Amino acid sequence: MTIAEALREATQTLARVSDTPRLDAELLMAHTFGISRSTLLLNRMRDDVPAAFAALIARRSAHEPVAYITGRQDFWTLTLKVTPAVLIPRADSETLIEAAIGALTERPPARILDLGTGSGALLLAAMSEWPKAQGVGVDASADALAIAQSNATALGFADRTQMLPGDWRHPGWQQPLPGPFDLIVCNPPYVETTAALAPQVMEHEPHSALFAGEDGLDDYRILIPALPALLAPQGIAILEIGAAQRASVTPLAEASGFGLDCRQDLAGHDRALILRPGGPD
Repeated sequence: MTIAEALREATQTLARVSDTPRLDAELLMAHTFGISRSTLLLNRMRDDVPAAFAALIARRSAHEPVAYITGRQDFWTLTLKVTPAVLIPRADSETLIEAAIGALTERPPARILDLGTGSGALLLAAMSEWPKAQGVGVDASADALAIAQSNATALGFADRTQMLPGDWRHPGWQQPLPGPFDLIVCNPPYVETTAALAPQVMEHEPHSALFAGEDGLDDYRILIPALPALLAPQGIAILEIGAAQRASVTPLAEASGFGLDCRQDLAGHDRALILRPGGPD
């Protein structure tokens, strides 16, 4: 069987578990060769199928995410290492980086903080845009911090990046942080504990990075009041929110003295809530 034939067969198999079965099959096939998807499609379609491909398709058929199978995920302009210790970075979260660039055009941030950094995706994407900035990533998971540090090193950012342990559910968590910060980014847990999630998320991604109480707001209630003490004058914080959470998170931000703006993702959903000190607009 050629690669072209195997991809057609795998696409049919994965259609039962994936919204992007052809793409999944191509990424997994490219992974077996250690080449890019574009190189696969341009140069290898008539080759014989590697023996390892069937096992990868079986794993994906059991709802394991492609990113965990291949061990990497593209985010912004970066390719990041990921494992089941970290949430898989999503394209929706790139809205936070777009919002930061738009908000800080005339005053590049010198110090950036990423709360709940996971793989380091938001922090490292921001640092790629501002090559003179210093960055700090915070996470409660030692395994996640190790992944984030590995990504910072691989991208050449290690000399201007710190990855620090910290759990905002514990009092005093922010005291060791070397602030203040010109930009704070955060993709906190915001899923309701009763929410129905796809098997590839529910069965494989870390629940500590997903769930935030019955209404999905537990972490916002802790984080938002802590932000004013972490921000530099004229600094901003950008939080990811669920598509229907703007109305719920806005009062929490206003109660802490923030003015608000919101950016939508590519699907038109509210996604990046921009917090500026100074009160409601």
